[in-house]
Amino acid sequence: MPKIDVANVPERKGTGYPAPFAAPCAERIRQRLGDASGLRDFGVNLMRLPPGNWSSQRHWHSDEDEFVYVLEGELTLIEDDGETVLRAGDCAAFAKHSGNGHHMINQSGRVAVYLEVGSRSPADVITCSDVDMMSPSRDGRFLHKDGTPYAAS
Repeated sequence: MPKIDVANVPERKGTGYPAPFAAPCAERIRQRLGDASGLRDFGVNLMRLPPGNWSSQRHWHSDEDEFVYVLEGELTLIEDDGETVLRAGDCAAFAKHSGNGHHMINQSGRVAVYLEVGSRSPADVITCSDVDMMSPSRDGRFLHKDGTPYAAS
């Protein structure tokens, strides 16, 4: 059946980032709606971001377009050109290979809810703008920008 029972889609709290990069995102919650419905060409995530949390480290994609749509609450989008407040009904898009590092921070007093959509390119490499970290989508490992892996924690 095409209808997704969101209540039965597993929730994943936090990120897989190595320490100390995971701490600002520790309370974010992701539900992989695209995976739950068997989508292969693009991913759709329902995200819940509590006050004070980050969506991710500031990053950009080499080979994946990304789109976010705010459903509830308020987020501050931080990118190379500065900060922009996004409220329910607002959206933002990030073209692949832009080099424009971005992430969102919930600076409000209530949980923000948004959809995150990406094109799932296996050739994509995620590069973090402010920290020494990158991740090739083909295997999801977190590496230093020189390609050496982070030690297992």
